[in-house]
Amino acid sequence: MDIHYTVDIDVEDITADFTHCFTGECRVGVLPILFKISHVITDAEDLAASLALILQVMQTQLKMNRGIVTLVDRTSETIFIHESFGLSEEDKAHGFYSPGQGLTGKVVESGKAIIVPHMRGRPGLGVGPRVQTETGDGSHLNPSLICVPIVHQKKVLGTISAERVYINRRLLKQDVEVLATIASMIAPAVELYLLENVDKVRLENENRRLQSALKERFKPSNIIGTSKPMREVYDLIHKVAGTKATVLILGESGVGKELVANAIHYNGQSADGPFIKFNCAALPESLIESELFGHEKGSFTGATAMRKGRFELADGGTLFLDEVGELSPSMQSKLLRVLQEKTFERVGGTRPVRVDLRIIAATNRDLLQMVEDGTFRDDLYYRLNVFPITIPPLRERGSDIILLADHFVTRYADETGREIKRISTPALNMLMAYHWPGNVRELENVVERSVILSEDGVIHGYNLPPSLQTPEETGTTFGYTLEAKLDAVEYEMIVEALKTHNGNMTEAAQQLGLTRRILGLRMEKHGISYKSFRKSAQGRTREKVMDG
Repeated sequence: MDIHYTVDIDVEDITADFTHCFTGECRVGVLPILFKISHVITDAEDLAASLALILQVMQTQLKMNRGIVTLVDRTSETIFIHESFGLSEEDKAHGFYSPGQGLTGKVVESGKAIIVPHMRGRPGLGVGPRVQTETGDGSHLNPSLICVPIVHQKKVLGTISAERVYINRRLLKQDVEVLATIASMIAPAVELYLLENVDKVRLENENRRLQSALKERFKPSNIIGTSKPMREVYDLIHKVAGTKATVLILGESGVGKELVANAIHYNGQSADGPFIKFNCAALPESLIESELFGHEKGSFTGATAMRKGRFELADGGTLFLDEVGELSPSMQSKLLRVLQEKTFERVGGTRPVRVDLRIIAATNRDLLQMVEDGTFRDDLYYRLNVFPITIPPLRERGSDIILLADHFVTRYADETGREIKRISTPALNMLMAYHWPGNVRELENVVERSVILSEDGVIHGYNLPPSLQTPEETGTTFGYTLEAKLDAVEYEMIVEALKTHNGNMTEAAQQLGLTRRILGLRMEKHGISYKSFRKSAQGRTREKVMDG
C-alpha cells in the first residue's frame, strides 16, 4: 500500500534493538494476531465479527487510545462511523463526513494513508476532544494519528483510524503497516457488507420512492376533474382498487381509460407488480396470440428463441387489455379460457403456464350490442364485466373542461418556453360550447396548437381551430366572412379590455386606442354592457386584502 506521511518522522530511533514490551511498545506478537484475524475474516458470516476482533486487538494489543472504522456510502458520498472504541455517544452521533472533509475525508478522497506524529495544534479524528496521556511527572504527551484507507479494486470503501501516544517512533511506522495490512485483509468483506446492507437499503429506499411517485402520479385525485360524474368514477376506483376483481372500463375514445387503469393498479394490492399494456387493435390476428401468450423456440418461422407473452410478463401484477372489443372470435375464445383457468400454453408449446394477475379491459365499443349481434362472446362479456366503470365524455363534465384546458396550457407553455398568462373569456366560451367528439385527447391537441399560435401571452378565440369557431359548434353569431371575423376579434378585444379594467370604459378605451364615445358605440353594436365587468365594492375590498 502507498503510505503517505503528511509530516516526516524526524525523531531519532531510540536504540533499534531496544523494546519496551512492558509498556506495550513491542510487536513480537503481531504475526499471530494477523493470522488470527485472517481466520476470523475467512470464517465469519458477516463483517461485525471481524471488526469486533480488530478493534479488540487495536485496544488491548496495540494499546490504541481510540479507534474508528468508517465506511463510505458511494451514492450519497457520505462517510459514516461504523464501529469504534474510545468515543462518546455524542462523538458517534456527529460522525458523518464528506470526501475531503477533515483527515478522514482526505484519506477517502486521496486513497492514501495519513500519519501525523505530532497532534499538537492539529485536528484529531474529527470527533470529540483528543486524548492526551499523562506521564509520571504530570506532564502530557501528544498522541499521534494514523488513518489508512480500506481499498478494494481501486475503490475506497472506508478507513481505519487510530490515536495513540508513541515513545518509540519506529513503532509508529510498524503500526501503520499493521493497520494497512488489516485494511487490505478486510476490504473484500467490507465491499460485500456495503453491497448487502448500505447499497441494498439505498436501492430499497429508491424503489419505494419510485413506487410512491407512481402512486402519486396515477392516484385518482390526480385525474383532473371535480365534476359530479368524475367524482362517481373516483369512488368506483377507490372501491375496486383494493380487490383483484376484473374491471371493464367503458367510454368514448379519448376519455382517459388508460389513466383510470393506471389508478386502479397503482392503488391496488399488486402495485409493486408489473403493469403491462396491450392494445388488441394494434396488431394483425396472426401476431396477437404470440404477443399475448408467448411462443416456444421453433414454433414458427423466425421464432429463434422462447419468448414470454404479455400474460407471463404481467404475472404478479396487472394486464391492461385496451380495445378488447376488437378481438376476433378465435382470440375471444382463447382469452376466455385464460380468464377461467388462469393457465395457457405458449404458441408451439404443450406445457401449461399458470399466472396470477389482474385483468383490466377497456373498449369504446358497445359490447352488449355486439353480444346481441353475435360478434362478441356473451360468456367472455360476463367474465370481463365483473366491475364495469363508465368514463363520462368530456361534454358531460362541465367545468372540468376549463380545469383541463388550464392544465394543458401550463404543460405546453413549459415545454415550448412560452409565457401564457390566461385563456380569454371568448375562448373559454368556445371551449365550453364545443361538443368534443375526441374528448380529452382532442382538447389537449387544441390547447397545444393554441399555445403555439398565441403571440401576447393570452389564448384568444381566434387562436382556436376553425371547428370551434363555427356558429353550429360554438353558439356564437360569427360566421366565416371577413367582416364577421373582424367583428369576432373586435368583440374579444373589447371584452378583454373591460375585464382587465374592471368595467372602467375610460381605461379600456385608452388600452384599445379609442375614444370613450367610439368604444361606447362599438359596445352597443356588440350588445356589451360595462356593468357586467364591474365588481362590487365588497369584492374589490376582498381582492385588495388578498393581494396585500
